[in-house]
Amino acid sequence: MVKDKEQHPIKEKKLLVSLIWNFSTELKLISMALLVIFTLATLLPFIPSSFSLSASDFRFCISRFSSAAPVNTTTTTEALPEKKTATEPERVLDNGVIKRTFTGYGSASYNFVSMSAYRGGVNTFAVIGLSSKPLHVYGHPSYRCEWVPLDPTQDPVSTPGFKLLTDWGYGRIYTTVVVNCTFPSTTAVGGNLILHATTGDPDRNLTDSIPVLTEPPNSVDLTLYTSPKKKYDYLYCGSSLYGNLSPQRVREWITYHVRFFGERSHFVLHDAGGIHDEVFEVLRPWIELGRVTVHDIREQERFDGYYHNQFMVVNDCLHRYRFAAKWMFFFDVDEFIYVPEKETISSVMESLEEYSQFTIEQMPMSSKICYSGDGPARTYRNWGFEKMAYRDVKKVPRRDRKYAVQPSNVFATGVHMSQNLQGKTYHKAESKIRYFHYHGSISQRREPCRYLFNDSRVVFENNPYVLDTTIRNVGLAVKTFEMRTIGNRLLRTRQ
Repeated sequence: MVKDKEQHPIKEKKLLVSLIWNFSTELKLISMALLVIFTLATLLPFIPSSFSLSASDFRFCISRFSSAAPVNTTTTTEALPEKKTATEPERVLDNGVIKRTFTGYGSASYNFVSMSAYRGGVNTFAVIGLSSKPLHVYGHPSYRCEWVPLDPTQDPVSTPGFKLLTDWGYGRIYTTVVVNCTFPSTTAVGGNLILHATTGDPDRNLTDSIPVLTEPPNSVDLTLYTSPKKKYDYLYCGSSLYGNLSPQRVREWITYHVRFFGERSHFVLHDAGGIHDEVFEVLRPWIELGRVTVHDIREQERFDGYYHNQFMVVNDCLHRYRFAAKWMFFFDVDEFIYVPEKETISSVMESLEEYSQFTIEQMPMSSKICYSGDGPARTYRNWGFEKMAYRDVKKVPRRDRKYAVQPSNVFATGVHMSQNLQGKTYHKAESKIRYFHYHGSISQRREPCRYLFNDSRVVFENNPYVLDTTIRNVGLAVKTFEMRTIGNRLLRTRQ
């Protein structure tokens, strides 16, 4: 009996060993799987967050095992004129030279980015857009214009396009291009304008055919281009507005200039992100009165050009309103136009009528120091141009100028003047018209006065200033004009 009890545990041990031996392979696999799982669980917190496994990674792994099996695929890419392998093999020529190959993929920048196109007469059009700057600096791109009438009985006509590069070399990835399309004879109203943009590549010379304008039948009155009567006497073309602009400074600027230019004027503003909700509320009363038009151009930020593509924007404005105004002004929203007290804007413009363009001299004003002659409390309640009354008198070789043109004589324009026009330019108009520049004040969302002075002459940060109350003196008249025109809607406007 005792022997049986002693032999029983021995039999159980032999049975357990036998089971482990028989299933050793399966147990090894299970142990290895558990080891891998626990190892991954331990290392997972230390793996960088950028590490990821995508579906394409798994497909690649699977394809390594199933590459022998044929797979049916469908592609939506256009057929290329020449089919190339991923990497074309090099080869040795008969003379022993190794012939290497280079294959391009994708596109670093567009051949042409179309913004707009406008008819400019009975047989001429202007196309405004962007193009790759390296292409124009180092290559030889060209343009051809084609007019396809909607009337099937008329044949299409084509002409070489004349390109105008307007940004004086300031472009970045993209440069502004204005293409003039002048056909040899009158083009009937109603048709499609096609721009054929050629890269000028010596090997391939690729051409993109771009529909830039569709003109419905009977949609244009051709007498518009020769009539001396214009819808506006003065039209303001603004550059791209961007950044966190001050609603109060915009309020002051638009009220001042609506009063200054009079009822037969209009203002075109371009929103590149700067006309946020508070700024728009300042502009809304003037939009409702038909004095202001806002263009949303935020999409142009996709294309890296100079200062939010302002050269393209002002050229679009020029050609869009070219025959709607007698005079067109180009300056910024921190600049205030002024004519002497005994003059009016109409009398000044009549005296300059023989010129296609004139430039305007700058009066640089400080946007940091303010005049405190009204007392500190009232000073802070004053409008910006009432208290920022110190003018920089440091002598410099030259300062930037702004300008005005008779747009019907201009083919393309810039930010500080046009170099593509017919007629004369006048550069000595400082006794007739000037502009006061409050640099940087428009982008400050706070009280502009950092330092207060009550002197006629001040030296600040090693720069000499004099008290100039020219614009300050019209403050009351501008505020009264606003109240009479749109009421008290903007009284609670914030900085």
